Amino acid sequence: MQYTHLGRSGLKVSRLCLGTMNFGPQTEEADAHSIMDSALDSGINFFDTANVYGGTGHRGWTEEIIGRWFAQGGERRERTVLATKLYGTMTERPNESKLSALNIRRALDASLKRLQTDYIDVYQFHHIDRETPWDEIWQAIEVAVQQGKILYSGSSNFAGWHIAQAQEAARRRNYTGLVSEQSIYNLFRREVELEVIPSAQQYGLGLIPWSPLQGGLLGGVLKKQEQGVRRAEGRALETLKKHQDQIQQYEDFADELGHAPGDVALAWLLHQPAVTAPIVGPRTQEQLDAAIRALDVTLDADALKRLDDIFPGHRTAPEDYAW
Repeated sequence: MQYTHLGRSGLKVSRLCLGTMNFGPQTEEADAHSIMDSALDSGINFFDTANVYGGTGHRGWTEEIIGRWFAQGGERRERTVLATKLYGTMTERPNESKLSALNIRRALDASLKRLQTDYIDVYQFHHIDRETPWDEIWQAIEVAVQQGKILYSGSSNFAGWHIAQAQEAARRRNYTGLVSEQSIYNLFRREVELEVIPSAQQYGLGLIPWSPLQGGLLGGVLKKQEQGVRRAEGRALETLKKHQDQIQQYEDFADELGHAPGDVALAWLLHQPAVTAPIVGPRTQEQLDAAIRALDVTLDADALKRLDDIFPGHRTAPEDYAW
């Protein structure tokens, strides 16, 4: 396993991050525990979750599953860099969503209880809160750091200017601020190249891409449909119909390279200089094994150019559209 620092921090994390969103709704607890054990054994030390994971009827379910896994001992907690998130609505009561100081305190304590741990390594804001001033947010986070309940802060789904706003507010308080940004980023969805990635690089944030296979569309969806293994549905089916020729070119090129399409998509992200660790969210052990395999895929300059030709990206704003 390869390791790197999370942004400008001294924290070392694996080049793959284990996403746990499927644990509970899609993956039974025993299988989730087995996947987490296997991830640790393979060297993946970076786990990502959120307080809302588990579904509308059981928010917090995923954190509970992880907490029971930690409780098994075997230095599972000590070997794990744990990241969770807050922002989403946990109940219909007021003050149980977003980033008010009150919700930060309550949500953090609730996550610690579910996770059966006394601290979170990376506490992330799941979305920008346009209604709460940054001084209030940072004051609450500083208190949590002083209490030993969290070590680092991260963002998720922020625009580039939100990152700048957060970091400048932190700077005025002589506080570290954010160390990471979690955004959707893959060969299909490259909008973050306009402003989010430049902002993250300017302020020293590590980028943690989610949905690296764009909901399976970059995982060999056409070949799987031909084999009767899996069929796209809903939005994925609509996107597939619209971009079928593009996806076919991609899968054919992956065949030329001698790698599975999903391996190529993950390897492409790992070749992007701003990326710390793509989040892989396996439902099964086989999917975890496939993700780990991508670490051994090397893409040369010609291969990277060919992928850019198939899936054109963006230059930094404003040059992308102004010049």
